[in-house]
Amino acid sequence: MERTRHATASVYLVADGATALHDHPGLDLRLPPGGHLERDELPHEAALREAREETGLDPTLLTDHADVSSPTARAVPRPRHLMLADVNVCDGAVGHQHIDHVYYATVDSREVDPAPGEPGPAAWQWYDREALREADVDPDVRELGLEAIATAAD
Repeated sequence: MERTRHATASVYLVADGATALHDHPGLDLRLPPGGHLERDELPHEAALREAREETGLDPTLLTDHADVSSPTARAVPRPRHLMLADVNVCDGAVGHQHIDHVYYATVDSREVDPAPGEPGPAAWQWYDREALREADVDPDVRELGLEAIATAAD
């Protein structure tokens, strides 16, 4: 089986000590907002676009990079993590993977108002530290969510 890989970006949104996860319709997982990079997008741009589309919230990235620039180059916000996710596995063989650029961001509200065509507000739930530790989510989602909450609190 030939393996394909796509670049994706996701962002753990944090408001008032909690992060937002939704029921992903195609993967049967609880995940933060995110999706595929469009042809002309940088990873952080895709993460912000996906968050706005999926939640209606306006995130502020939590970055830790130096703002180095010149007339011909500029710094690009680096992800907090790069994750390789197996998306399509058949008989033990991985057919498709996502190279996910994971970012953290803060938002001013927990009022989710997705764009038309996106799953509605009922698909979203906010998890504080305790709820996230007890939630039925993949271990990486739990760990990254807890780290995002801690980073936003700093």
